[in-house]
Amino acid sequence: MDNLLSIVTFLPALAALILLVFLRGDDEAASRNAKWLSLIATSATFLISLFILAQFDSQNTGFQMVEQGEWLLGLQYKMGVDGISVLFVMLTTFMMPLVIAASWDVSHRVKEYMIAFLLLETLMLGVFMALDLVLFYLFFEAGLIPMFLIIGIWGGKNRIYASFKFFLYTFLGSVLMLVAMVGMFADAGTTDIEQLLVHQFGSETFSVLGVHIVGGMQTLLFLAFFASFAVKMPMWPVHTWLPDAHVQAPTAGSVVLAAILLKMGGYGFLRFSLPMFPVGADVLTPLVLWMSAIAIVYTSLVALVQEDMKKLIAYSSVAHMGYVTMGIFAGNQQGIDGAIFQMISHGFISGALFLCVGVIYDRMHTRDIDAYGGLVNRMPAYALIFMLFTMANVGLPGTSGFIGEFLTLMGIFQVNTWIAAVATSGVILSAAYALWLYRRVVMGDLIKESLKIITDMTRRERAIFAPLVIATILFGVYPAPILDTIGPSVEALVTNYQTALAAAESATQVAVNH
Repeated sequence: MDNLLSIVTFLPALAALILLVFLRGDDEAASRNAKWLSLIATSATFLISLFILAQFDSQNTGFQMVEQGEWLLGLQYKMGVDGISVLFVMLTTFMMPLVIAASWDVSHRVKEYMIAFLLLETLMLGVFMALDLVLFYLFFEAGLIPMFLIIGIWGGKNRIYASFKFFLYTFLGSVLMLVAMVGMFADAGTTDIEQLLVHQFGSETFSVLGVHIVGGMQTLLFLAFFASFAVKMPMWPVHTWLPDAHVQAPTAGSVVLAAILLKMGGYGFLRFSLPMFPVGADVLTPLVLWMSAIAIVYTSLVALVQEDMKKLIAYSSVAHMGYVTMGIFAGNQQGIDGAIFQMISHGFISGALFLCVGVIYDRMHTRDIDAYGGLVNRMPAYALIFMLFTMANVGLPGTSGFIGEFLTLMGIFQVNTWIAAVATSGVILSAAYALWLYRRVVMGDLIKESLKIITDMTRRERAIFAPLVIATILFGVYPAPILDTIGPSVEALVTNYQTALAAAESATQVAVNH
């Protein structure tokens, strides 16, 4: 099928356009039609994306199904996928129908709500498929707008504060990336990502105002991209926008934010930072590794004292993203395999945990942990599902959460045993806060009067969780489909990274000898 990537990317946007132009009125019938059209469009997008997976050859480490042409003002339109990006495309198309189904109870400005999510899906898919710097930047930045509106219009009491904080943090980080992209174009004469991956940016050390820039231009470019991706991940200490955004966002917004949007930072590190600026990455790797280790321990301790369920899970996400950055900058096969696996797995698990919070929030309209207790007596099915995802979040063997954490820790152990030891303590801390949350919400006697009439999960809610349960257990027991898909591309990335570092080192040695 020709133009398969463009069809998958722009189908949700087409559905959004149909909603905008043809759906009139704000009555119940119009709202129902908007929900059904959105569910059909996102489901169709997922089904068509399966053809991408079917056609994908994991042994080919280059970009596949490449689509190329010119668009506005002579800019290049170029899309493609490789072993690193194809699974993020699948994660996005897999999660979005579940997100729409979880939004079935939304009653305020339903048409606009669905349009925002459909446009967001198109922009997220564009980030993972773009093979041109300008195109990547447009998708990357434009994705802020629907998310800003989702938090700002359909969020909680402090939604305006949270939405502006989210926008300003992520936007300011990306301004530096834009400056770096201009510098890259000036140096390489192209915005084609395929060509930039083989272009050698300057790695000669130079001085600016008496400050030695080790790794030269590469270090500066790395720092500019790092500013954007670190905020997006988010890494400590630029993570403070995430808990606010999660707490104020509607349930579906939190699911998209945790499951997909955070992964753009990790994807950016894998697509740009490591392969394009290997010397800059190597110079700053110790800093990134220690930032990641601090993030794992610090945010786990902060999660332990939270009173709001969403905030606790949000801090847990920051800790888990710490494992991802650690695995990526380990710069070896296990580390990067583990980082990508952790991102995919975290998409299922954190998305499901936010849905778990949404289930009881819809019934009781509070996220305070103290407002609950003894739910197992009234909601046995909910208690079972919540337990599965709590255990997966801890990294219990047999769930997908274990594979990613284990591989990243193996990868980092080869690089720095001290950092590996600090990161491993995060596994114990994650068990502490996750089990503490579960015990207070689900276990014990049902004492509170308000909870005595609470009902268990509906059929729709169980249907939403079913694919997430299957994915979490399947990839926990049988991780080969993910590891086999990413393996050759990661191996090529690691080989090129090590080769570039060796070449830069020998060039430096020659210069010193002369």
